[in-house]
Amino acid sequence: QVQLVESGGGLVEPGGSLRLSCAASGIISSIYVMGWYRQAPGKQRELVASISTGGRLNYADSVKGRFTISRDNAENTVYLQMNSLKAEDTAVYYCNADRTTSNGARVSFWGQGTQVTVSS
Repeated sequence: QVQLVESGGGLVEPGGSLRLSCAASGIISSIYVMGWYRQAPGKQRELVASISTGGRLNYADSVKGRFTISRDNAENTVYLQMNSLKAEDTAVYYCNADRTTSNGARVSFWGQGTQVTVSS
């Protein structure tokens, strides 16, 4: 059974930092593109950051320079370090594991989400 379990969310003041973790089980995360998405109330889910199997990084423009995604393949875990948090970063953050198999099938898994609230 595949599980992606996020942790590290919470309430933080503007300008503060949080580190999200996503622990994967049931898959070898190193062969997946790992990503963090977020969904704010009334808005569509959006990509925040992703890291490819080769370590290529991709960030949403809104978080560039503030957020850093990383992965520890030995621990089957991906992280999102969030600095200089703003109120507009408030959302539920979801971990995603995604890959395309050799026969072209798309395989994607999601975590249950962790709430991040930035407020004074």
